[in-house]
Amino acid sequence: MNILNTKPEVVVVTGASAGIGRATVRAFARRGAHLGLLARGIDGLEGAREEVELAGGRALVLPTDVSDPNQVEAAADAVEQAFGPIDVWVNNAMVSIFAPVKQMNAEDYRRVTEVTYLGVVHGTLAALRRMVPRDHGSIVQVGSALAYRGLPLLSAYSAAKHAVRGFSEALRAELLHDGSRVHVTMVHLPAVNTPQFTWVKARMTRKPRPVPPVYDPAVAAEAIVWAAHHRRRELLVGAPLLPVVLANKFAPAITERFLAARGYEMQEDREPLEPHRQDNLWSPVPGDHGAHGRFVAEARPRSTQLWLNTRRNWLLGGIVAGLSLFFLASGRLRD
Repeated sequence: MNILNTKPEVVVVTGASAGIGRATVRAFARRGAHLGLLARGIDGLEGAREEVELAGGRALVLPTDVSDPNQVEAAADAVEQAFGPIDVWVNNAMVSIFAPVKQMNAEDYRRVTEVTYLGVVHGTLAALRRMVPRDHGSIVQVGSALAYRGLPLLSAYSAAKHAVRGFSEALRAELLHDGSRVHVTMVHLPAVNTPQFTWVKARMTRKPRPVPPVYDPAVAAEAIVWAAHHRRRELLVGAPLLPVVLANKFAPAITERFLAARGYEMQEDREPLEPHRQDNLWSPVPGDHGAHGRFVAEARPRSTQLWLNTRRNWLLGGIVAGLSLFFLASGRLRD
């Protein structure tokens, strides 16, 4: 619920039908939010709507391809007509391709860019048109470690996440310049156990998999909901994120050599890739796939790093208070 108002929060989630988006929908529904559910797959959207209503919330199903700005704008209008002003917009929708650059083509890059980068732009513009005049709202961009460090076999997705980060940094500065209270934040996630690894387009000999360690989608959802309600410019989630950022900043050549040696095998499962398997690059895979993928056994249900990161002000306050008491006691002992 909105802390400052008894009115239920109005939230839009793109990519709401499965994976991180689905888990995020569940997390907002538990807070009593009214949700606009945007994705291409109607089966997953209907499943998400049922979960929201079971949790006591309300949901509007809006089949939308975020690569089309007109569809996104129409969806935003529909949400506000149904529920009122949008408080939070989560840009989560994505597509990807697992393949070396030499096996990619221009259409591959165009499609990933249109959904994973321009889809964020389209969602952000739709949110800004409504939030800026009201001087209220929060936009959450779902990022990745790949916004800082490109990964072999994921060149298109890495480039798109880099673009989202650059776009968001520029926008944040503009909003600060204008004195706007609209907040833009980016949540950078580790590998997450989502269904995307069963349907992502791949040109490999073995099935794609997330780079360990893998986290449960609920961890990502917790971070996204927290970021929507706290004015943090970026939130890093999971133990690997900070080392990745620091390694790429201070030892990029060594990082590249490590990824050259290990980057392929870390993203390949033992099972061979099925020939002609269905992928979701251009159209959704039918069915309601939920939030979780096939890596449940190894997925971590929580992140200590996230817990510490979201409580750092309390922790720093506790440290300062502890030191103050220590020095006060030391002074009295000397007296």
